[in-house]
Amino acid sequence: LIGVYTNRHGERWELQLKGSGKTPYSRNGDGRAVLRSSVREFLCSEAMHYLGIPTTRAASLVVSDDDVWRDQFYNGDIKKERGAIVLHLAKSWFRIGSLEILARSGELDLQRRLLDFIIQEHFPSIAMNESNRYLEFFSTVVSETASLIALWMSVGFAHGVCNTDNFSLLSITIDYGPFGFMDSYDPNFVPNTSDDEGRYKIGNQANVGLFNLSKLLQALRPLLDARQKQLASQILEGYGELYYIRFTELYKTKLGLLGENEDDNYLIAFLLKVSL
Repeated sequence: LIGVYTNRHGERWELQLKGSGKTPYSRNGDGRAVLRSSVREFLCSEAMHYLGIPTTRAASLVVSDDDVWRDQFYNGDIKKERGAIVLHLAKSWFRIGSLEILARSGELDLQRRLLDFIIQEHFPSIAMNESNRYLEFFSTVVSETASLIALWMSVGFAHGVCNTDNFSLLSITIDYGPFGFMDSYDPNFVPNTSDDEGRYKIGNQANVGLFNLSKLLQALRPLLDARQKQLASQILEGYGELYYIRFTELYKTKLGLLGENEDDNYLIAFLLKVSL
């Protein structure tokens, strides 16, 4: 993260470099990115934006003189590739994992401070003096995550690595690693060649979203009282219905279906099956 920029419209953007080298969070990697994946991120994030899907944006792409060694297909064939650096932007880069790691390490005071900061900066509809602010925050994230994944499905986008560290607390599409678009409908479509078990296949994205939200609730539980925990569990139980409603709305719009008809869902399912 290199800074925060406010544009002429008063919009606040966090600027982040991808592929610029090692950081304290690089684990065992080299912190570099190759040109092919950088171009894909640049093109896809901009395409998603113009498709009306919440996403990070790409501001620039610079080719690096550094050689980067990669095993593209995870088959042991390591090759030298051209490096690149992408400057990408988001309203926030905080993820479910940002809260999860603090809860797991018992840093509850820091977690509370971070959560209050995120709410104050990015959730203006939630009052900071509201005792249920964490509950309202969770409810918003559940609803917006359901909407985001429904939008992904409406254009055949498969994320590829839907873990808690790649799910934004602002419900935007982040981390364009191994992603892909379906050419034809296939619920078993997997864009990630290293996902041998198909955990993140496109037909499982909604379920993975529920799993990640359950991890978020688990991280928030130490900050909630008994009544709030019960209400939060009820909110999470409503995720499936929220997703289904949004998914149906999007597909009805695609088909030009007006009003309500009990056969609408049958028609949507039938058309998807026809395209298999």
